[in-house]
Amino acid sequence: METNQNGNGQNGHQPTSGPQFGATGLQPQDQPTDQTLTTRQGHPLTHNQNVRTVGSRGPTTLENYPFLEKISHFDRERIPERVVHARGAGAHGVFEAYGTVGDEPVANYTRAKLFQEKGKQTPVFVRFSTVIHGGHSPETLRDPRGFAVKFYTEDGNWDLVGNNLKVFFIRDAMKFPDLVHAFKPDPVTNRQDGHRIFDFISNTPEAMHMITFLFSPWGIPANYRQMQGSGVNTYKWVNEAGEAVLVKYHWEPLQGIRNLTQPEAEKIQAKNFNHATQDLYDAIEAGNFPEWELMVQIMSDDEHAELDFDPLDDTKLWPQDQFPWLPVGKMTLNKNPENYFHEVEQVAFGTGVLVDGLDFSDDKMLQGRTFSYSDTQRYRVGTNYLQLPINAPKKHVATNQRDGQMAYRVDTAPGQNPHVNYEPSSMNGLKEAPKTYPDHKPYIAGNLMRQPIERTNNFKQAGERYRSFEDWERDDLINNLVDALSGAQQDVQNRMIELFTQCDEDYGRRVREGLQQMSSSTNGQVNVQAGHEAAEQAEKQSHEAQPY
Repeated sequence: METNQNGNGQNGHQPTSGPQFGATGLQPQDQPTDQTLTTRQGHPLTHNQNVRTVGSRGPTTLENYPFLEKISHFDRERIPERVVHARGAGAHGVFEAYGTVGDEPVANYTRAKLFQEKGKQTPVFVRFSTVIHGGHSPETLRDPRGFAVKFYTEDGNWDLVGNNLKVFFIRDAMKFPDLVHAFKPDPVTNRQDGHRIFDFISNTPEAMHMITFLFSPWGIPANYRQMQGSGVNTYKWVNEAGEAVLVKYHWEPLQGIRNLTQPEAEKIQAKNFNHATQDLYDAIEAGNFPEWELMVQIMSDDEHAELDFDPLDDTKLWPQDQFPWLPVGKMTLNKNPENYFHEVEQVAFGTGVLVDGLDFSDDKMLQGRTFSYSDTQRYRVGTNYLQLPINAPKKHVATNQRDGQMAYRVDTAPGQNPHVNYEPSSMNGLKEAPKTYPDHKPYIAGNLMRQPIERTNNFKQAGERYRSFEDWERDDLINNLVDALSGAQQDVQNRMIELFTQCDEDYGRRVREGLQQMSSSTNGQVNVQAGHEAAEQAEKQSHEAQPY
């Protein structure tokens, strides 16, 4: 570009923005401060409004490094969305232990340190979420809700990963991808399809308990503060003697429990599709800190032949009259995230993240989730996702794991020989921790096989749940099922009616009559028109505009 004698651009204009220079350089008021905008390399940015061009109209030159750095980072600002639990909200808080489980010292059952002392506080981060729908979907949609808690304990992190509903659709992890695929949008049309969903469910009788919950008002919690939480799977507690019991975890909201019917949810969605995220944030911002009491159910670690179901089956509830809920502590959420992406989006949970005194049961779903959850985070966030502040333990970490994409810390101990990244070593490397208590050693014997559990009992608890609902809950359940099934083929409808009938005769009868009534009201045609009508309505009721 040609310059004039003053060394400026060809029009000779003086720059009108940026710091002004005197005889001694920058004036004091123009010195960089902690509030000065910089690049990621730390270079102060004097021009953040325009790219560097040939003349004011361009073209743009390639050496626009601040722009290239800014836009290339922007291009990569999103990490892959979670396959499930994509839409979420979160908060920081504290868990306070009671030191007891019911009326007994908690040490009788577990040696986990966070539970031992009355009043002992452990920092937590909680992420609530919807399960099937995408990251920007309305929070009023019918869906289970995730309820995941990360405890930053003195022994490292413990993740209690569960849902608001206390049972699940399936009992074997082999079926998890199939379940999610059936509930996700059609791979051709990219629309969720009731026919696909119920095609899968009608061939999966074990899902009837969960379906009964999901299509009732329990499938749309009013918000995150007023919903229950559950670990869903069966875990173990282990005491100082290495003895174990089976446990199930339950979070009970001290704000009460509130759910929505489908029409109520649709009215809310018309006004605010982020209502649950806003409700949680606003409550904490106003100092109305939500609280949950953590309850456990305890069962001896054996097959329990006296039960008509397998206690490791996550499609079942343990009856409270036989296995009461025992309080062990209280959680309070008292701080909102400072940055959503940094904390809520990048937080990573895994069912295998346990501390001493907690252990796995033989629950087939738990075993499958334990690999899948953490493997998802390595793919989604990166190899070193545990070095991010939201995921890192609040204690010193010392490992021999090195390198990988985005490694920004080496997990060495003070005084450790940096040349030694293996164990054992006699050259001042890391050493194994001393063993304080005996290991839990469950006895395992049997043939390797691929078979379902023997006591399935797919319908009893679903029928009991249907009969336990209040009239308005049953009405909403039937209306929602009929609406969702109306688009399914006749053979799928027939299979679902048969399954509902096995749960409860009235249950099946009402769904059958609802479908018949809907069919007759559309001149014998199954009502599959609602979606088409909405698309046509958008054109007919819209307003014409002229091109510009």
